[in-house]
Amino acid sequence: MTGLDPSGDEGRDLLRRELLRPEYNQENPFLRFLDWLGEQLDEGLRRAGDADPLVVAAALVVLVALALAVLWLVTRARTEGGTRTRGEGVLDDVRASADELRAAAEAALADGRLGEALADAFRALAVRQVERGRLADLPGLTAREVATAVATEHPGRGDALRRAASAFDEVVYGDRSLPAERVRDVLALDDDLAGVR
Repeated sequence: MTGLDPSGDEGRDLLRRELLRPEYNQENPFLRFLDWLGEQLDEGLRRAGDADPLVVAAALVVLVALALAVLWLVTRARTEGGTRTRGEGVLDDVRASADELRAAAEAALADGRLGEALADAFRALAVRQVERGRLADLPGLTAREVATAVATEHPGRGDALRRAASAFDEVVYGDRSLPAERVRDVLALDDDLAGVR
């Protein structure tokens, strides 16, 4: 046999020896779990065949009830996890004008209350668009919906609006702190959309 150019028989023999090594014969843990699960199911079905039909029916009712309870808990956790804890929409419970919200945002920024500053800055932007007739003041509007609606009026600002909406969500619903630069970005976007710059 030559080292790098084995014949067909020599190549098959080398491959056979290689595949007999122990590291190639370890079973995938997921496949082992599936095999175990299949064995348990087979055992359960075998025992069910030997059991009283009323006991089997009762066990099936309990199993279905447990499955429905788990499903209900999962769907409830999912919907409750997605509900907001503070206010329903960006403009809900906002009674201030855009200029008042803008002043509040600038004051909060100066005091280092960055989360409050960002929320007021985004609300000022949204209220200003409502005041100019570019955004409908609908109850329950999310920050993303505000960004999407305003972007239709200002298509070149879509990315900046989405970033501002994301920052609003992070601060208001995610309780995250963001740098002052993000607040300044939202204030600058408000200026840009208002035509100040």
